[in-house]
Amino acid sequence: MKLILTHEVSGLGTPGDVVEVKDGYGRNYLVPRGLATTWSKGGEKQVTAIRKARKAREIATLDEANSVKQKLEAKPVRLAVRAGGSGRLFGAVTPADIADAIVAAEGPKVDRRKVELPQPIKTTGDHTAYVRLHADVQAKVTLKVVAES
Repeated sequence: MKLILTHEVSGLGTPGDVVEVKDGYGRNYLVPRGLATTWSKGGEKQVTAIRKARKAREIATLDEANSVKQKLEAKPVRLAVRAGGSGRLFGAVTPADIADAIVAAEGPKVDRRKVELPQPIKTTGDHTAYVRLHADVQAKVTLKVVAES
């Protein structure tokens, strides 16, 4: 099945890429979640529009990506969330929460779609998140999740 990706999918591609996937994966996962649309001959205009929008959002050079990486890795990001007495959270920390916390800590503006969590964050303490800044650059962000007072 030939699809046009509308969002970034780890291990598959970036928005605007035309990919070939198995029918079930495309029909049952990618298309219903809005991560891709079916490919058509008229879809070439859509591909160019997606690539143009992505280019405007993404970090242009490798040097710029490395400088943003240094800023992100320089100090841990403190994230205050609602938690119970035992340290378990009411819910989980989302990539959007992490992106907002980075900006609140006077860090660079980060797109929530570029934040990856190795596992869901559901407890207080120190955790790690990764931010994809460029195809070759990934920043490791240290999170200090604390209970709100």
